[in-house]
This record gives sequence, C-alpha cells and structure tokens, in this order.
Amino acid sequence: MAETDSQTVAIDDTSHDLTTIIVPLLKGVLYQADQPRLWQALLNLQARVRDYVAVLNLELVLDEAEGYAFLRSHNEDETEETVKLPRLVARRQLSFPVSLMLALLRKKLAEFDAGGGETRLILSRDEVVDLLRVFLPAGSNETRLIDQVDTLLNKVAELGFVRRLRGQERMFEVRRILKAFVDAQWLAEFDQRLAAYQNQLLQQEETNDG
Repeated sequence: MAETDSQTVAIDDTSHDLTTIIVPLLKGVLYQADQPRLWQALLNLQARVRDYVAVLNLELVLDEAEGYAFLRSHNEDETEETVKLPRLVARRQLSFPVSLMLALLRKKLAEFDAGGGETRLILSRDEVVDLLRVFLPAGSNETRLIDQVDTLLNKVAELGFVRRLRGQERMFEVRRILKAFVDAQWLAEFDQRLAAYQNQLLQQEETNDG
C-alpha cells in the first residue's frame, strides 16, 4: 500500500508542466498552504523555472521555510520607499502612511515569531487601529483614525501583504511574504524610521487641524 501511495504522489508531481507553474507566478505570489500540489511541482522543477523566467529578465524568489514564491525583475534600482512587488510590473512607490503600516505589521510579525507557537499571525482591525494610534496625538479623531486604517488595510491587502479571513471582514492574516520586502536590516533601523514617521504624522495632524 505504501508503494502505491508513493507512485501516486510521483505522478501528481510530474503532471504539471512549466506553463501551469509559471502562469500563476506571473500573476502574483504562490503560497504552499494555498496550492500544495503546485508548490511541490515548483520545488521539483525550480531549476527549469529559473532558467525559463531568466529569459524574461525575471528571477524566482522561493522561500521553502516560509512557504511562498514569486517573480521579480533583475537589477532594479530601489529607493528607500520602493517595494518590489511580485508582479511583472515590479515596482511601486509607497506613500508614507502605507510604509508605516507595513513597518508596524512587520514588527508585529517579528514579535509573533519570537514567541513561537502558531505560524499564522491574525489581527483584528481594532488591533491594527491600536498599532497606529500610538503615533497620533492624544485626542485624535477616532472616526477619522478608523477610516484611515480601513483605507490602509485595503491598500496593504491589494499589495498582497494581508488578507481578510473568509466570513470575518474585520480579521486579517499578515502574510509571511512581508518578510521578503521588509528585511532584517530594515527592521534593525525600525525605531529610527518610526520616529521620523511619527514626526510626519504629527505635522499632518497639525496641518489638518489648522
């Protein structure tokens, strides 16, 4: 029985050709948890995938430990606030509030990983509001803050760094691919960056109130 199972798995893994692997990668991120068979096929054929996408001036970024893979362009110049997105159109300039949200979520993910245990970081909208609130002056308009968080979460979800849980519109999973875009060096400078963000938020708040 064990031999039959092994043969079945082998057949399933080889049933994917390069097209069925590369097309999803061209569209966005491939997650092991979402498409386990396609993920296994990618692992088996990754050398051929790398050779194929190199012709398109793309590189395969694959993290087996975290369970995600995506394509990005070779040799792109990046500014501090530019994120390489896992798409053929690979660069997008981020506004400072979006950068702040990504920084806060990345820091939260690092703290979550340090605690061990679960592998999925799930946050409620209220928890995200609390993350952002500490950077605003006391007495800031609560309704406006919630609206701002909703807007930022929609943008971050569009970028692929969080996703709403099915049937729970106010619950979000922080996707682990965020670690690929906010690296350890960036995180090491987190406090300095947040101080700059906080000053800018305060200036914006004063301008809006004025």
